[in-house]
Amino acid sequence: MFFVPGIVVTVATFPGVVVHELAHQLFCRLFGVAVYEVKYFQVGNPAGYVIHEIPKNPVHSLFISIGPFFLNTLLGILIAFPAIIPYAHIGHLNITDYFLMYLGVSIAMHAFPSIGDANNIMSIVWHEPSTPLWLKIICLPICCIIYLGAIGSFFWLDLLYGIAVTIWLPMFLLKFIV
Repeated sequence: MFFVPGIVVTVATFPGVVVHELAHQLFCRLFGVAVYEVKYFQVGNPAGYVIHEIPKNPVHSLFISIGPFFLNTLLGILIAFPAIIPYAHIGHLNITDYFLMYLGVSIAMHAFPSIGDANNIMSIVWHEPSTPLWLKIICLPICCIIYLGAIGSFFWLDLLYGIAVTIWLPMFLLKFIV
């Protein structure tokens, strides 16, 4: 295993950061939560952010925080899939296919919510007295998984996830279809 500074990975996979922040903003718009400021990408920490009002509904807060998981995963799969089909059939790729695979993987690997997203869930959902117990029970393991994912990203878990959902899973499924 080798160490690559996080900023290098972030710059190399910036499309994923952009889609991640776009997903937060999209879910804010979906739930009618005002967005005050958006930074889709910057070289620094954080690589991007969305500043929005505190949602009145704690369920909305949860979905705004985990929205990138769904959007980045789905978009990564949809973008990379056209490149997987020729690879599965003829075994080699052209330059466009490599670009689509890079784009799909870089978007999918930024699907994991950040520690900031987990902290938002904990502060809004867990510490708000009006939050129903069932939602607190659901959110606690979600936050634990997010924290574990953040630790796992040091060991390239986010890259492995991106490769798994955009390349390995479609290849596996194509074996049953064709």
